[in-house]
Amino acid sequence: MRHPRTTAGSGSGLRSLLNLRSAAGQVFVLQVVIVVLLVAAAVTALVLQAERDSTREARQRSVTAAEAFANAPGTVQALDSRDPTAALQPRAEAARKRAGVDFVVVMNRDGIRYTHPDPKQIGKKFVGTIKPSLEGRITIERAGGPPVPAGKEAAVQAVVPVTDAHGSVVGLVSAGLVVQNVTGLLEQQLPIIFGTGAAALALSTTGTALVSRRLRRQTHGLGPAEMTRMYEHHDAVLHAVREGVLITGGGGRVLLANDEARRLLDLPTDTERRRVGELGMEAGMAELLASGEAVTDSVHLAGDRLLAVNIRSTAPYGGQAGSVVTLRDTTELAAVSGRAEVARERLKLLYDAGVRIGTTLDVVRTAQELAEVAVPRFADIAVVDLLDAVVRGQEPARETWGQMRRTAISGDQETLPLYRLGETITFVPTSPPMRALEHGRAVLERDLRQATGWREQDPDRARRMLEYGLHSLVTVPLQARGVVLGMVNFWRAGDSPAFEEEDLSFAEELAARAAVAIDNARRFTREHTMAVTLQRSLLPRALPEQDALEVAWRYLPAEAGVGGDWFDVIPLPGARVALVVGDVVGHGLHAAATMGRLRTAVHNFSVLDLPPDELLGHLDELVSRIDSEESTAEGMEDRESVGVTGATCLYAIYDSVTGLCTMARAGHPGPAVACPDGTVTYPDVPASPPLGLGGHPFETLELRLPEGSQLVLFTDGLVEDRDQDIDIGLDVLQAALEGAAGRTPEETCQAVIDATLPAHPSDDIALLVFRARLLAPSKVADWEVPSDPAGVAPVRAQCGARLRDWGLEEIGFATELILSELITNAIRYGAPPIKVRLLHDRSLICEVSDGSSTSPHLRRAAPTDEGGRGLFLVAQFARRWGTRYTPGGKVIWTEQPLHDGEAAATGGTPTDVLLDQFDDPTL
Repeated sequence: MRHPRTTAGSGSGLRSLLNLRSAAGQVFVLQVVIVVLLVAAAVTALVLQAERDSTREARQRSVTAAEAFANAPGTVQALDSRDPTAALQPRAEAARKRAGVDFVVVMNRDGIRYTHPDPKQIGKKFVGTIKPSLEGRITIERAGGPPVPAGKEAAVQAVVPVTDAHGSVVGLVSAGLVVQNVTGLLEQQLPIIFGTGAAALALSTTGTALVSRRLRRQTHGLGPAEMTRMYEHHDAVLHAVREGVLITGGGGRVLLANDEARRLLDLPTDTERRRVGELGMEAGMAELLASGEAVTDSVHLAGDRLLAVNIRSTAPYGGQAGSVVTLRDTTELAAVSGRAEVARERLKLLYDAGVRIGTTLDVVRTAQELAEVAVPRFADIAVVDLLDAVVRGQEPARETWGQMRRTAISGDQETLPLYRLGETITFVPTSPPMRALEHGRAVLERDLRQATGWREQDPDRARRMLEYGLHSLVTVPLQARGVVLGMVNFWRAGDSPAFEEEDLSFAEELAARAAVAIDNARRFTREHTMAVTLQRSLLPRALPEQDALEVAWRYLPAEAGVGGDWFDVIPLPGARVALVVGDVVGHGLHAAATMGRLRTAVHNFSVLDLPPDELLGHLDELVSRIDSEESTAEGMEDRESVGVTGATCLYAIYDSVTGLCTMARAGHPGPAVACPDGTVTYPDVPASPPLGLGGHPFETLELRLPEGSQLVLFTDGLVEDRDQDIDIGLDVLQAALEGAAGRTPEETCQAVIDATLPAHPSDDIALLVFRARLLAPSKVADWEVPSDPAGVAPVRAQCGARLRDWGLEEIGFATELILSELITNAIRYGAPPIKVRLLHDRSLICEVSDGSSTSPHLRRAAPTDEGGRGLFLVAQFARRWGTRYTPGGKVIWTEQPLHDGEAAATGGTPTDVLLDQFDDPTL
């Protein structure tokens, strides 16, 4: 607590100093008394010292005067004279005055005085001790004789022998000085002594007052009892608290250290007043304490203790420049915090496992994610072994538990002495994996060096694993929804601590979460495999043989699931080919099944030889009907049963005779055309809404393709992705096609896929590339036929001649018969203009066109009918026949094998059938 300073005047200050209840008042009075006594003692000492000095001075002056007169010239002669007094008295008085002594007395050996300041004393016996002087020594004593004129008090006298030339004592000389005369000097010094003492008393009193005033401020006017009580409390609290207290002053010197600080820092007994750096503490701790910088709960290691250090400056609180340091032992708290930190890290690891495991719905990748998550935060090495049925997406059986396939390994498997990826492992019954599977719980092998069961699996490999440093193992079964999928093994190696019992629950929790993700991936794999199988069964397995174009294709399903992308190549009569690429909205079995229905419908519509716009119109109606059926069907709550909401399609027909390509699209990306010179363009095919919306017309584009050019049809998965705009994808495709100029369709397909395929396709990709071919003009023959039955024979003859030119004499009779029937029907039932065209391709194609849109129908003629057998004959001699409509009428066409042997191989002899019919007696 801080006390306010006293603001009263000097009177109140003096009264506070004289207050004997305060420590300052008691100290002041005590110090004043002490000072007075000291001054008195000093004055007394000075007086006594002056007296001693006076006596010493008198003795010295007496001896000097006596010796000087005894040794003076003529003194010995005067003693031997007849009247020593007459000779010596004047001289003695003169010497006395010069020496400043009170008397100079000369005597004989018997002590009879020859001289004296008082003449009356001459001739009398000297009063004093002379025997030592007769023996040659100097005697100094208090004089006891008659008084001298200088004073009445006793004097100090010295007796000195007078010796002749032979050393014999012939007389004595005594000189003396009255003490009173000497101490007169002391009386002169007393005022100075007492004045000095008074001044010293005043100065001491003033200093004492200042010291007491400061003491009063520092003690806040407390009395000794109060201060004693405060000190006892302070000392008791200081040394009783469980917190170290250290006070340092300037220069890092320790001013105070309580018992707890000495214990925590292991300080020596003589700590106070020593520098921090001299106390044997660790360098980091010593540097921190000596720095004096403010620190809050800074944790430092001191020996085997973990200390929380707080440092605050004492200057702001009125103290001297320094620091107060508090130390708190947090070793136990650190242990508890360490366990809490481990728990927190485990929870964070479980959270990360939930985020990172199961991102791809791929069994192998999910197992690898489990191994990667566990290392190095829980184990040094993690391996995952799965049953083969799980990897294939099938339901695993208990009988297969003993044999698993290594599916995932964390770390560099080349350096690990473990089973390799993909290797099949057969576990022995005593191995930890089998024990874990049997009990359905994790198995702990704390010290592999002491364990035996795991060695029986592979003793040589176990030895190498120990040499590698593996020393602890936890094996956990992977099971989800009551199904055992495999197991995960966590290993620790090197300096890592061994697994403990408390690690088992965490390992089981981690494995349980991963097992659910693996089981989801397994189920997805099963469904994905079924969907892919269904989809591939609905896609063309091989392209039909034809000479109109050279075709190559690629189909790549999405990673996340099977979509509804599809393509097809459909040969059409007249050396034409239909090319189809489509995409059903959605993924999964429903999209694949819908795709199959659309592909079948396109095949059926193609048989009718419809133009692209009409075919798309029929397909649009079909998709609308499918959507309507799905939306009204039972089970609307099943998302897989929800309507498709449409599909896209591009349909093109290429005529190898004219090189004309007619195409139309419904919500689908347009094709790309790569010319032989490397130029790539995107034809502007009129855009139309996707299939299934209904009520919108479709438009066509006719494009003449130079021979050798390539037409590229594709679905949007090739050029568009969630991370890429379609314009960028089209630019990449164009660059790939330009770089593939002059290559075969197969090489072009591969180049396009390499350039555009994303790392993780999110949609199916269908790609169809064909190179246009033109039928040689020498293999095409056509004639115009007049609307007159007489014109049939000449045309038939010309056709026969052309067949002979082509080397097709074997089928000449059948061809002439077919042409006769078709031309006759056109003249009889059709309308001009009537034309005939022969195409020599893989088969012989006969076409008869007229301006009528009436289509003939094959029927069995009754016995009474005169006609009706023409188309029947055509159908029997031709391998295929049909009708297609043109803007100006229709075309009836037939296809024949190039040789009779091919017709026989197809299983039929039309001639025999006709002859049997003509021989029928009912006809």
